[in-house]
Amino acid sequence: MQIKETTQTSPRVLIAGCGDIGIHLALRLSRQGHTVYGLRRNINQLPEAIHGISADLGDLSQLSQLRSLPAIDMLVYCVAASQRDAAGYRQAYVQGLMNLQAVLAKQPVKRILFVSSSAVYHQNDDGWVDETSPTAPPRFNGQVMLEAEQQVLNHRIPGTVVRFSGIYGPGRSHLLSQVFQGKGYSAEPAQFSNRIHRDDCSGVLAHLINLELQGEPLEDIYLASDDYPSGLHEVSHWLAREMGVEITEEAAPRSGGSKKCSNRRLQASGYQFEYPDFRAGYKDLIREFLAQQSGA
Repeated sequence: MQIKETTQTSPRVLIAGCGDIGIHLALRLSRQGHTVYGLRRNINQLPEAIHGISADLGDLSQLSQLRSLPAIDMLVYCVAASQRDAAGYRQAYVQGLMNLQAVLAKQPVKRILFVSSSAVYHQNDDGWVDETSPTAPPRFNGQVMLEAEQQVLNHRIPGTVVRFSGIYGPGRSHLLSQVFQGKGYSAEPAQFSNRIHRDDCSGVLAHLINLELQGEPLEDIYLASDDYPSGLHEVSHWLAREMGVEITEEAAPRSGGSKKCSNRRLQASGYQFEYPDFRAGYKDLIREFLAQQSGA
């Protein structure tokens, strides 16, 4: 594919892995006057505001077309693994990133924003974690993410890692479907959960990009999660009340650690959450979900 040339002098941002979050980030940036390139295998569904680049991050020959891009100011690495195993994660987050770093070696990229996950934390004591907390993930997903983080932070291009907690929002209706069927979570053993709305994911990334472009210093790592870590029992029973259904079956929360993610560093940077807690974020989602159910 031939990359479209542009004479714009606005900041240029390349989003690698331009899926759901990437598209919403691109649209935000485009509205702010940025020129945005979206890299993914299939670009047919990308909005017109995004300059689509069709390429596989695992194929250096396909990525070579990026060398003809106008100067890129910011790179956002926001991919999703196509395989949910160690090999798939390594291909997506380590090898794909390495390939892109190599191809963009001569580009004057100011900073790489790498989308990571709170899966890098191992804590299970209901306590708070932040960007300075120890990370010793027990599972492959957190282990590979941590390796990719170091790859970003140790590269010659300055890098910032953004660790998202559990992402929810439009198109992510698993918990709503579960509760709608009367299935919730028990109060004991208690398990804290942490989440961030899809729109805040794109909002956080746009915020950090603009800080960098304005010359403001960025930290190496930001933990991005809303203001209210909450028990799965509380969340599932609140959703049931809002949907007008009764919880008839309670399951113990799945193992995965019980901790509270602190967003103090992110808030100190000036970011204000659009959805500061799950109640604010789920209101519209519940209405849309129930409308879909009534029309089914």
